[in-house]
Amino acid sequence: MNAAAQKLTQSNAILDFYKNLSPNVKLPAGVAIMNPFADAGSWQLAETFYHKFYNDHHERKFIFGINPGRFGGGVTGVPFTDPIRLKEVCGIDNDLPKKAELSSHFIYAVVEAYGGAKAFYYDFYITALSPLGFTKNGVNLNYYDDKELLKNSEPYIIQCINEQLNTIATTREICFCLGEGTNYKIFQKINAKHGFFKEIIPLPHPRWVMQYRRKKISEFVDLYVAKLRKSL
Repeated sequence: MNAAAQKLTQSNAILDFYKNLSPNVKLPAGVAIMNPFADAGSWQLAETFYHKFYNDHHERKFIFGINPGRFGGGVTGVPFTDPIRLKEVCGIDNDLPKKAELSSHFIYAVVEAYGGAKAFYYDFYITALSPLGFTKNGVNLNYYDDKELLKNSEPYIIQCINEQLNTIATTREICFCLGEGTNYKIFQKINAKHGFFKEIIPLPHPRWVMQYRRKKISEFVDLYVAKLRKSL
C-alpha cells in the first residue's frame, strides 16, 4: 500500500476504486458491460453502505466473487447485496424493487451467523475478480463463460486486483474465492503468476449452494463461518 493510500479510510479507498473503474476490455458481439457505479442511485447507495461499515483504517480480508449480477450488486452497488438485504440487514433504505437474489440470500445467512453486518464487514471486504458485470442478450454472463471475453478481460482483472491491494488495507497472507471450480482455477493461475496472495481459500459459490444444495444451506453456512473465523 502506498503512503497516500494509508491516509484514506477504507470507505474512501473502496469508493475511489469504484469511481475510477475504466475498463478497456474488447467485448465479444452481443456482450455488454454492467457498471452499477455509473448509475447515480446505485452510487449513492454504495457510498452510504461503505461509509457506514468501512469508515476506519481496519485491515480486512478479501473475498473474491466472480462479477456482479443484475439483481444484487448490479443494482445496489454492493456485492451480493440485493435491495431487500440492503434495507433489512444493512439498514439502508432504498427505492429499488424489492426483488430477492439467491446469492444474496445465502451470503446474508452467513452474515447473520457470523454476528451481523457490522461484525462481518469489520473483518471482510467482498469484491470480485471482475468488479464490473457482463450481460449477453439481457442475461447475466460470467467473465469466463465466453472464451474471447475471458482472454480480453484478464489484463483488466489483474489491474483491478493490483489497484485494490495498493489502496485498501488487507493482508496478502490469505484471501477467499467464491467458487471452487472455474473462478478458483483462473484465480489460482493468475495468482501463481503475479503473487498477490500466499494462499487462496475456495468456498462453494453461493448460487451453487442455493441451486443444488438448498436443503443443506445451514451446513454450508457453518462451513463458511468456520473457515472465515479460522482465518482471523
